[in-house]
Amino acid sequence: MSAYMFPEDFVFGGATAAYQVEGETRGHGKGKVIWDDFLAEQGRFTGDPASDFYHRYPTDLELCERFGINGIRVSIAWTRIFPEGEGALNQEGVDYYHELFACCRAHGVEPFVTLHHFDTPDCYGANGGFLDRHVIDAYEAYARFCFAEFPEVTHWFTFNEIPAVAGGTYIEGTWPYGEKLHLDKAAQTIHNMMVAHARAVVAYKEGGYTGEIGIVHNLEPKYPLDPNSLADIQAARNEDMLLNQFILDATFLGSYAPDTIACVNALAASTGGTLDIRDEDLSCLTRAAELNDCLGINNYMCKFLTSFEGESDIHHNGTGEKGTSRWRVKGIGEHANRPGIPTTDWDWIIYPEGLFDLLMRIKNDYPNYKKIYITENGMGYKDELKDGIVDDGPRIDYLRQYLTWIAKAIDGGVNVAGYFVWSLQDQFSWTNGYNKRYGLFYVDFDSQERTPKASAYWYKNLAATRRLDA
Repeated sequence: MSAYMFPEDFVFGGATAAYQVEGETRGHGKGKVIWDDFLAEQGRFTGDPASDFYHRYPTDLELCERFGINGIRVSIAWTRIFPEGEGALNQEGVDYYHELFACCRAHGVEPFVTLHHFDTPDCYGANGGFLDRHVIDAYEAYARFCFAEFPEVTHWFTFNEIPAVAGGTYIEGTWPYGEKLHLDKAAQTIHNMMVAHARAVVAYKEGGYTGEIGIVHNLEPKYPLDPNSLADIQAARNEDMLLNQFILDATFLGSYAPDTIACVNALAASTGGTLDIRDEDLSCLTRAAELNDCLGINNYMCKFLTSFEGESDIHHNGTGEKGTSRWRVKGIGEHANRPGIPTTDWDWIIYPEGLFDLLMRIKNDYPNYKKIYITENGMGYKDELKDGIVDDGPRIDYLRQYLTWIAKAIDGGVNVAGYFVWSLQDQFSWTNGYNKRYGLFYVDFDSQERTPKASAYWYKNLAATRRLDA
């Protein structure tokens, strides 16, 4: 095939997240989140001013309109609405989001809104965040408020990347209040956040709102480094069960398949814990499983695993010093890479076929899924602005490869309704700070001036023609 054509109603979007773009992390009545003190203690960088989206969203939305981007992922900052997570309301924050959503529509850009994108209120962090079941109740109340307050929003996602929250906090230990190598706490966090998701979905449907609701998962295919090695196959299966199948079962089965829960229970026990999974949890998950309207998939890479029996050792590459990542977890396995497969400076494996495999797996294993959006995909790169130009050819090549395999999945019968580049503009990138750039639009973080990159023009042409040359 010489070219792929995307459907007429396909969404070509750009993605953002409140803490990564808004700035004003403590301004305009906003309460603290778990990242505020954590970043201040590290002293390397902060979430201010980020991309100053709080003030400059009209500029970014005008760029969307000019470049044919007809959808935008944004998130609501929980503590901009409820500074303490619950209780007193910050009306200025409520008004801000009404104005943002109105501006989206004025520029012909449909908002896809996430309720929680890593920014748990700080008041819950010291108690383990969603390990504390009270936070499930508080989140549900916050979600119910947003559904009622923002009827202009018709596309909702409950959470962004629950496995990333669990892994960053309790496996890698690189996130606020983090602890390393607690597989039990990671698994419990995943389960509890999925219960919170289910309760929000049920609340949305009970409210009779016009629109769709789903969840965004970061899903990475896990492959054995040596496909002929039973030990490598088991290592890949271990990580897949914990970070893919566990959460997909919760989403679409409303329960955990016997092989899933047996593996996850064993991993939890290996770090001294047991899972608290209650009957009422499963009842709510089961009810929500048939109510999910869509699934968002964030995918940047896959993982190859080899068996590992030594002591655990993890080093997170947060600087872009290529080749410095280490991930060896006793009871799971070791991350490795097959020769000849490229990686980014942050050691992320570029293997677009993996996204195709993932999409076909969901279609085949969870046939009650309804619709999929690729809610994040993109390439972190050390972009440079030279003479007013950012030539990010490697990013264009990356996007073309991944979109090609998405198109192949659509041809294979997967209902993919849209694609959101991560990211719309350069943003604050959590533990990576500001040197890891993903945006279609280059941001000078001193002047906040936006400059379209070569990839922005490439994406504009794709959105206009819906044609992807193979």
